[in-house]
Amino acid sequence: MKPGLPLWLGLAGTVVVLDQATKAWIVAAFRLHDALAVTPFFDLVFVFNPGAAFSFLRDAGGWQKWLFVALALVISAWLVGLLRRHARERLQPTALALILGGALGNVVDRLRYDAVVDFLDFHWAGAHFPAFNVADSAITVGVALMLWQQFMNKEGS
Repeated sequence: MKPGLPLWLGLAGTVVVLDQATKAWIVAAFRLHDALAVTPFFDLVFVFNPGAAFSFLRDAGGWQKWLFVALALVISAWLVGLLRRHARERLQPTALALILGGALGNVVDRLRYDAVVDFLDFHWAGAHFPAFNVADSAITVGVALMLWQQFMNKEGS
């Protein structure tokens, strides 16, 4: 293993553990579709999403579970390869590890529940952003870091 790779795999593993711990708490503390208002614009909810982001393919009949699991595992293998290549850097492997951990966290849900557990619900004036979870947040932050790095590198080109 290249120096640094265990650190990045550890970060990805930490994301999976945090994601699964928060989802386990929601599943234990809430009944399906329960909601708890935390602030005027944020609720904790318990919903299952059998689809992808923004409930894409939610009503596809079940086959989408295996598509999303296979896609996430292939992407995860690719991300591990990229982590090996960029292990001595900082920003790129941080982004890759966050995306990897988020992808694997949601795979665990799909295999366990046939859907992803979502529980963070932000809303304003009656409009709700689709509920999401820690894994989704890690993926979003990871992609944002990758985009930021790309924009920062454009200046040097």
